[in-house]
Amino acid sequence: MCGIVGYVGTRNATPLILDGLQRLEYRGYDSAGVAVMNGDSTIHVRRDVGKLSRLREKVYNDPVQGHIGIGHTRWATHGVPAEHNAHPHVSMQGDFVVVHNGIVENYLELREELIAEGVHFASETDTEVIVQLIERFAHNARRVILSKVPAKPSNCCAAHMPSS
Repeated sequence: MCGIVGYVGTRNATPLILDGLQRLEYRGYDSAGVAVMNGDSTIHVRRDVGKLSRLREKVYNDPVQGHIGIGHTRWATHGVPAEHNAHPHVSMQGDFVVVHNGIVENYLELREELIAEGVHFASETDTEVIVQLIERFAHNARRVILSKVPAKPSNCCAAHMPSS
């Protein structure tokens, strides 16, 4: 069974997330991963197959630090247990990260639709479809807003969007 741990705060998210994932080990999993956003809003992902100790070693050898992060333990349902199938999954342009427990029943149809639009997938999972859809809708919404809202000080709207 999968597990999700997230953190937003003033402390370094990485050790807190790894400790949280360790508390979920009893549930069983075949891979694990973390995504942490550092101070310049860059998202860093570390994933591995097998025991959480392997992920901890990977993070120790290639540290990530930040105040926002998410972690996941995965039990494979779509795609073999492999590092590229472990969560978190990052959108094609790197603006969004997703972890997910559950099954996307129509993921093959969605995947085909996204591939036809030029999206490249890095995994065999149903979860990656979610993050690619989020990115597509977010960027489409941004284009629509920018095309419809006049650039006048009196008509101003603000939103936090990734700087891509």
